[in-house]
Amino acid sequence: MNFHPEARPVKRLFVPSRRTVIVLAALGVVSLATALFLRYGIIQNTPIGLACEAGEESLTCKVRLAVILMFIQDCFGWTALIAAGVQLWRPNSVALGVGLVFALLGLVLYNTRASALAVTLLVLSFARPAAVRA
Repeated sequence: MNFHPEARPVKRLFVPSRRTVIVLAALGVVSLATALFLRYGIIQNTPIGLACEAGEESLTCKVRLAVILMFIQDCFGWTALIAAGVQLWRPNSVALGVGLVFALLGLVLYNTRASALAVTLLVLSFARPAAVRA
């Protein structure tokens, strides 16, 4: 038997499965495309902005207003930061996915500080041991 004081069981690091990586990559591409469309196709589009400011009651104007209110309140960045904190505390694929999606949305939609910190925490979470399942 090995009773060496430095002999400890080696804990596996958190590594998502191949299927999870594919799903996360797809979610990342979709959220990035959505954020780019919202920013450049709706929010910064001058004719749409002028029409919405003139009082047009369309779904596009309602979506535009909702997204603007969300990034004014830093919803994307804070949600990404909370999910990244959960991921760092107890690594799992759901927290990683939520953190990734909202961090990408926040990086494109003006919540860069909190989203960049969330990305940093998500990267650091790969150095954490995997959660032990009972």
